[in-house]
Amino acid sequence: MITLHPIGTIRSPFSTTAEIPRGLGAQHDAEGILELLPEMEPGLGDIDGFSHLYVIWIFDRAEPGPLRVRPPTDGREHGVFATRSPHRPNPIGLTVVRLLRREGARVYVSGVDMLDGTPIVDIKPYLSNVPAEALRRGWLAEAEARGP
Repeated sequence: MITLHPIGTIRSPFSTTAEIPRGLGAQHDAEGILELLPEMEPGLGDIDGFSHLYVIWIFDRAEPGPLRVRPPTDGREHGVFATRSPHRPNPIGLTVVRLLRREGARVYVSGVDMLDGTPIVDIKPYLSNVPAEALRRGWLAEAEARGP
């Protein structure tokens, strides 16, 4: 058994999943605060130099679901691992946010897509060596091309 311990919680403007933008063209620019436990503050040393962060968090209010799902962006069925569905075998979420500033154990960010009070289990600097022209968007690119 693997046990994860939250290092803090997200403070976001979203109290229900219906409030979180989703679907084709969804803009994730909401601001939030990563409130870390006081004992985690030393781990934030030198984070200020990064523009973006990965936030790894727990879908603490989602139930497990099937391995084939129909995302809101496409009426076709896809494997859950090819989607961002919250209904997963392991309820782990991953979001890239823009770092705005840090004040002690509080990290102010934009781009949140989590519910207020969501447990955070890790933060990592966002680094990518994949050139934009090499990225592929899979079935999502096809759905975007078809439009709403």
